[in-house]
Amino acid sequence: MIGDDPALRAAYRLCRLRTRRQDPAEYALIQLVPAPLRPALHALWAAANALDDLGDDRTAPAAERAARVEEWITALHRELPAGTSPDPIRHALVHTAARWRLDLSELHAAMTQVRDDTQGRHFTDWTEWRTWGRDNLLPWFGQVRTLFDRAGVPVALRLDTRETYEEFLDGVRLTDILTDLSADLAQGDLLLPGEVLDQHPASAADLAHRRWSPAVSALITHLTGLARRWVTQEGLSRGMHPGPATVLHTMAALLRAQLDAIDTAGPALLQARPRPAPLTRARILAPARARAALAWSLTPLTVPPAHQPAHGSRPTLARPAHTAFRPPPPHPSGERPPEIAPTHLPTHVAVIMDGNGRWAQQRGLPRHEGHRAGATAVREVVHGALDIGLRHLTLYTFSTENWHRDTEEVDAILDLLRSELVDDPFRDLDVRMGWHGRAGRLPPDLVDLLHLRERTTRTRSGLTLTMCIDYGGRDEITRTAAALARRTRAGHLDPDLITEDDFARHLPRPDLPDVDLLWRTGGEHRVSNFLPWHTAYAELHFTPRLWPDTDRRDLWQAVTTYTHRQRRHGTTPATAGPLPTRSPHAG
Repeated sequence: MIGDDPALRAAYRLCRLRTRRQDPAEYALIQLVPAPLRPALHALWAAANALDDLGDDRTAPAAERAARVEEWITALHRELPAGTSPDPIRHALVHTAARWRLDLSELHAAMTQVRDDTQGRHFTDWTEWRTWGRDNLLPWFGQVRTLFDRAGVPVALRLDTRETYEEFLDGVRLTDILTDLSADLAQGDLLLPGEVLDQHPASAADLAHRRWSPAVSALITHLTGLARRWVTQEGLSRGMHPGPATVLHTMAALLRAQLDAIDTAGPALLQARPRPAPLTRARILAPARARAALAWSLTPLTVPPAHQPAHGSRPTLARPAHTAFRPPPPHPSGERPPEIAPTHLPTHVAVIMDGNGRWAQQRGLPRHEGHRAGATAVREVVHGALDIGLRHLTLYTFSTENWHRDTEEVDAILDLLRSELVDDPFRDLDVRMGWHGRAGRLPPDLVDLLHLRERTTRTRSGLTLTMCIDYGGRDEITRTAAALARRTRAGHLDPDLITEDDFARHLPRPDLPDVDLLWRTGGEHRVSNFLPWHTAYAELHFTPRLWPDTDRRDLWQAVTTYTHRQRRHGTTPATAGPLPTRSPHAG
């Protein structure tokens, strides 16, 4: 139930009717979830669709459409703290966010992407296309996962691996593009990567003139096959509650039926939107309704009251786009950072933060207190990295070997990570968050927080802070070798012609640059299975201070030392000396 407020009831009713009229398949999927959750899902879908409608309205020029989308986003930003909106769709969304305690900040980038799309989109390759599609879909699907979590469903609506999850969403996006091909072509849009168009010569020109040709036919057959493989993921719902699992299985079946309709449409695909036959949909949905009803009948749900809280914090969307980031606070001593020319700075500093446990033991404290003190040192070093304009800072936060520690200590470390991600101490700084490691053994809510921070900071252009959590260097190399083996087996690579560049492109984080400076605290002189590929030519710097005793001045000293070294990479020594720097605090 959604309360007795007539305006609110009308707002939710409008969202439901728009969903049913504009996307019958989505409406049918929402009908598979318990009734108390449906209004929230209708509100989320209607909000996403309202933004898309503003961006796609070709009766207005691109600049005007962009302004309308921006105005809608700005209004939502203003209305979330107020708890109401004169626009019925935003009114339902605002109420949904407050009632279910949804953090809509992760939607900000997806919403602004709709504004940017008004200028047109062109993709060189599948990598660009995937980034665009995932940046748009992942945040909205993240809200659905959170909604199920808030309802107390035992298994959160998230997939076992991020790769599986995101590839499924690639299939959703590609199916949508093929379904809407006629409408997009009428507006002069072709949302397919040049990479696949080039594989079918003349297909792009034929599509631009809406001509059905052998090249277009081959292209569509190739793309529907690709989409069908992406949406058919065997392990998609492994370990998941049967209620959400039924929704996902049904969604995949409806997508495959839609792809069948695209395949059989032929030349009509370029003239109208294909739809599966009603009997086909009925054959999918009838058993799904029975399975969903049984699953939910056995599941007690936690449903918050319909009225919004009178007190407490209201949800917010995100930082307004025009707000500048603040500089990091100065060091308490007043000491200023060294003056180092940007050309002499290392691009990427990686840190093994050693000594938390010993720091605590020296003070008669439990080991987890050392990790808490170490979190303060992390903030200090991040501030120091911003002070000198460092581009990449990677921290060895939790290794694959750390699982062998005492259970109490492991739990304390994970709790501390969770707390730091919730507090988000760098929210006002120009810090882009990244995460490198495995998801399988980490708590699902921690993984979701890591993904959230990645998504909400992805547009920041200052320091990229990567946390290596459940990371191991040999594990990374093994996973890369497996990825290359899969590509070779599929016929995409010749094993005799694999290069270092091929290997680098298949790393779990191919965007992570090579490490220039590897710094370890705590007096040990080992690299401890940390970034073996990336540190092949790194300068090594070891300091005796335990990590909790470290502050930004130790980072400045490490970087200053780096500037006085000659990096030859196997060549002869350079004749020019390093740039002199003003010596900061010695570590």
